Amino acid sequence: MDSTLFIIGVIGNIISVLVFISPIPTFWRIVRSGSTEDFEAAPYVLTLLNTLLWLYYGLTKPDGLLVATVNGFGAVMETIYLVLFLVYAADKGKRVKTAKLVAALDVGFFGVVFAATTFAIDGLDMKIMVIGLICACLSVFMYGSPLAAVRRVITSRSVEYMPFFLSFFLFLNGGVWATYAVLDKDVFLGVPNGTGCFLGGIQLVIYAVYMNSKVASHSYGSDEAASLLSSEASKHGQHDASTRV
Repeated sequence: MDSTLFIIGVIGNIISVLVFISPIPTFWRIVRSGSTEDFEAAPYVLTLLNTLLWLYYGLTKPDGLLVATVNGFGAVMETIYLVLFLVYAADKGKRVKTAKLVAALDVGFFGVVFAATTFAIDGLDMKIMVIGLICACLSVFMYGSPLAAVRRVITSRSVEYMPFFLSFFLFLNGGVWATYAVLDKDVFLGVPNGTGCFLGGIQLVIYAVYMNSKVASHSYGSDEAASLLSSEASKHGQHDASTRV
């Protein structure tokens, strides 16, 4: 692997790790209160699926070690978050709903993709293309999810549910991995992360516009690094983002 590509990949790994650990304050709050309150599990379920798929992509693609390592770490972290979510679910209905989502997406959907690409597709290049296409589509969707929070910020004139550090690290994460993808000539990494960098930039601009709003000042602060797509998670739906790679 080219030394420049390797260095950028390592930087991307470090930033991605920061994104993956950003929900820790949120789950510390959940553990202390003994309840998931109004937080939703769906974003964490989707992020786990995203990391599992990118882990598979990194392990399948030659020289994909840096993609595999960071997403392996992400998969572990998201699994821990979901276990805590199941333990501290506000009610039985939310616990059952979360378990069904995990079974359907993280086990079922990923299992189908793994089985189909392993047994039904011949040729490494075709396998990489199919896995990469699925990963790219899911990542673009996840990077776009926080736009719901942007609309909410504009409507409420409050940045309470748009954590600054999360948006900032998603912006950096997308930019670094998009650069990595350009050097590696990997369109499947480039498209979603380039999109993520652009959308993260939009979030930062919106945050700058509304950061001094009096509406936001009374409650914003302690959960600044809440969760991947957590801007959407608090009342509507995470956290990572996505993602991340």
